[in-house]
Parts: sequence; structure tokens; C-alpha cells
Amino acid sequence: MKTTHSQNSLKEAAPALEIKSVSSHELGSAFDEFMTSFEAFKEANDERLEQIEKRSGDSLSEQKVERISAALDEQKNALDDLILKSRRPQLNAGQVGSTLAAQEHKTAFDGYIRKGIEQDLRTLEAKALSMGSDPDGGYLVPDQVEAEVGRRLAAISPIRAIADVREVSGGIYKKPFSIEGPQVGWVGETAARPQTSASTLSELAFPTMELYAMPAATPSLLDDAAVNVEDWIASEVETAFAEQEGAAFVSGDGVNKPKGFMAETAIAEDSWEWGKLGMLKTGKAGGFADSGASDALIDLVYALKAGYRQNAQFVMNRRTQAAIRKLKDADGNYIWQPPASVGGKASLMNFAITEAEDMPDIADDANAIAFGDFKRGYLIVDRLGLRILRDPFSAKPYVLFYTTKRVGGGVQDFDAIKLLQFAA
Repeated sequence: MKTTHSQNSLKEAAPALEIKSVSSHELGSAFDEFMTSFEAFKEANDERLEQIEKRSGDSLSEQKVERISAALDEQKNALDDLILKSRRPQLNAGQVGSTLAAQEHKTAFDGYIRKGIEQDLRTLEAKALSMGSDPDGGYLVPDQVEAEVGRRLAAISPIRAIADVREVSGGIYKKPFSIEGPQVGWVGETAARPQTSASTLSELAFPTMELYAMPAATPSLLDDAAVNVEDWIASEVETAFAEQEGAAFVSGDGVNKPKGFMAETAIAEDSWEWGKLGMLKTGKAGGFADSGASDALIDLVYALKAGYRQNAQFVMNRRTQAAIRKLKDADGNYIWQPPASVGGKASLMNFAITEAEDMPDIADDANAIAFGDFKRGYLIVDRLGLRILRDPFSAKPYVLFYTTKRVGGGVQDFDAIKLLQFAA
């Protein structure tokens, strides 16, 4: 497992502390630029399609479309970054958990992070009967820091933002489900009620695995009283955690990490059975069919039962989204549409698109698009408690902060997610 801020990439951490406020004017301007680029993209793509129909397509038109499409992706990423910064509050004493006990914990935690003073934290965790008060295992961060890390992860981790998230205090979460429901039927008011058989239950288990990050700070940074070390910790670990989680929730093999939905066995939708994900094909290896390209996406949507379609959305990476952005329906309308407002999501056939970079690219036999109700289909399990172990010795003169959390995940409803395979 890798971390973004590892011991091999130690650097001055002060620039990461600057979180500038983002005005509504900046957001509005960025959104307007994005919409203007999309209009330019449509004009260039229409010209390309017209040339193809006339059998006179040239490489310049293709390159123009690709350049504008890449610019759209860059502007969307910049807009998303501005939105994330605008929603990011500063950690302070007025946040969640500002009780006397919470403030005592906060003060003790600040002393540990800045100076390595362990005694106060050790005493507090002993009072709370914490099983992890041994300094070799690190110390629990204040509740408001843990809550803020969770909020930030939900904002930047694509699958976490759309999945069902549960918090547990143990190492494993077990969820029973019914394989065969109880027998039911209609009867008259005075008719006999025959005894029904009981439901057949099975169980899904979601163990939590350890995820870690190791941000580094300089002694001068920690000595600076103006620096909010709690906010620094939250901002440093959020990206590292989000990157690792994003990969695991999509394609993790379940060994020392959550099991991703793409790691489940996929079978043809006509042969679907519990424990596997249903899959449809585009009709062409490594791409959409030459005619009626959008038909495969329509079939994918309606492969999902009506009860799941209400809250369903597409999941794909940006390269797949760029390919779909060029497609039109039978009436000549683009099936991909930009966000309707600042902070919104792009949509495909009126269903939201979640961009997950860990989804596979379009290729022969690749399941590059997922569609479903991920709130019902995928479960993320967070174990309460974010721990930090201060290490001033391994990378002198830098101070490392070994930060760990436990998280698990897996498919909880195999009928709620469908895949599209680019195969004949």
C-alpha cells in the first residue's frame, strides 16, 4: 500500500495549510467557462460528424475535438477543486464536540502533536477505559478532527460519496439477508390461515482493514502557534486516504483491503444469479457499435429493476466519459449533458455520472461502465477511531505522523449494480 506523503517524499508542509476562501463569483466564472467550452465542443464535434457522414473527415477536426474535450476535463476538475475548497470549514473549538471533555482532549492532542507530550493523552485515554492507550499503537484524534476527515473523504472519494456508509465499533460488520422470503398470500376474512414457512437467511460479512497515511512536518511548522495542526492533519491525510479507498472500493481484491464491486464475478444478465453482477455487451470489441451506439446504454439502464433505477447513476473514468460525450441519440441530441448548476454532476440520459478514475478504460472485453443504485448495492464500513503515532526519529529532522483508520467494504445487493462490457 502506498501513501501520497510517504517518508520518501518529505517536504515542507506549510503550503498545504493555505486554504483560501472561494467566492461565489469565482465559482460562477469557472462554471461559465466550463459551459462555454462545452458549446465549443458540440460545434467542433458536430463538424467532425458531418465530415464523417460526407466521408471527408480530416485529422485536424479530430484533433480539435480531442483538444476541447481535454480542456473540458481540466475545467471540470478545476471547478470541482473550487467547490471542495468552498465547502471546507476550518477546524476550531466551536465545532462538533466542544464540550469540556472534548476541549481537554483537544489541548492534550495539540501538545502531543507539537511537542510529543504523551502523558496528558495517556491519562485521558486511561480514564476513558480506552483499549488503545498504549503509545505503541498511537492515540485517538479528537472527535471533531475524525468527523472532519470523514466529511472530507465523502466529498472527494467518489464511491464513498454514493455508497451506503456504516460506522461500527468492532472489527467486522455482519449483515443478514433473506435468500427466500416468507410465504405470503391472499385469504378471505374468515378463511383459514395456513402456516407459512420461515424465511431462509444467509449472512454477509464485511471485515475492516487498516488504512494508513504518513504525513511529515518540519519542527518549525509545529512550533508555529498560528498553524492549526488539527486542520493540517485532516488536509494531509484526506487525499492519501481518498486515493487508496477509491482504488479499493472499485477493484480491491478483499485481501488486507475492502473488496471492490469490480472484483465480483460478472456474468451475462440473462443468466444472473445472487453473488454475481449482471453484465451486458456493447456488441463491438473495444468500443460501441458502429450504428445505434447509445442502444447499449439504454439496455444497461433498463436491465436494472425499476426500484433501483430511481436512485441509480453511472460510474466510469474520465476517458470513458470523454468517449461518451461524443455520442448522440436517434434524434441527434447529445446523450451526455453538463452539470445544470455549480456543484452538480454531469448526466447521461438523465442519470448522474460519478467519475471514478480507478474504473477500467474502454478496451476489448473491459467492463468500463457500471450503472446502479450504489446506496443499496455497495456498503462501506468505518470503524470508529482515527489514530496517530508521532515519530520524530525515522526521518530526522522531519517529524512523521503515522495515521491509521480501519475501513471495509463490499457489495451488499448484487441485483443493484449492472456492468457494460465492451465486447461483441
